[in-house]
Amino acid sequence: MPAENRVETIRRTGVVAIMRAKSSDQLLAAADAIKEGGVNAIEVTMTTPGALAVINKAAEKYGAEVLFGVGSVLDAESARAAILNGAQFVVCPTLSFDTITICKRYSIPVMPGAFTPTEILAAWEAGADIVKVFPASVGGPAYIKAVKAPLPQVRLMPVGGVDLNTTADFIRAGCEVVAVGSALVDQKLLDARDFKTLTERARRFREEVEKGRSG
Repeated sequence: MPAENRVETIRRTGVVAIMRAKSSDQLLAAADAIKEGGVNAIEVTMTTPGALAVINKAAEKYGAEVLFGVGSVLDAESARAAILNGAQFVVCPTLSFDTITICKRYSIPVMPGAFTPTEILAAWEAGADIVKVFPASVGGPAYIKAVKAPLPQVRLMPVGGVDLNTTADFIRAGCEVVAVGSALVDQKLLDARDFKTLTERARRFREEVEKGRSG
């Protein structure tokens, strides 16, 4: 799938699920559950044990049906390793120009982390497909709205402080998509194999995104 199609899939879905799991079996079962709830973009953090093997297994199972990306990427070497193992997008907590360059080389969407307007614009001009605003809990939707005023062209994704109570507000403020961690997938639910709740949470986050888009 071309990079622009992957970006469009993520934008259309409006939610990226951030997953940290103890095993690949847990993660793939959770992926089935949230896919049923309408979320088909999943970020596997590099802090997950055997993250690259998990991504490889997921890419083989789902193909383009569910986009599996890699998160918490700190450098170009880690990004390249993940891409070679099937990662379909790359997310960073910080602004790494080398990582943006390697992702562009392989036509993989990249979402570097930034916070200040200067960092956000620098990431965008360097080739970011979407800029991850982190930590978005500092400033919240009001900060996003303030940043978007002079930078309306930049696609933003908040991370931190995103839950069912804030998702619609972040979208209304100008975010293209939200990234959600434990508010969607938490370890207690995975350990309890409570996949029904995961599906319902995913569905509710999608509803909040659409609520935000409708005004």
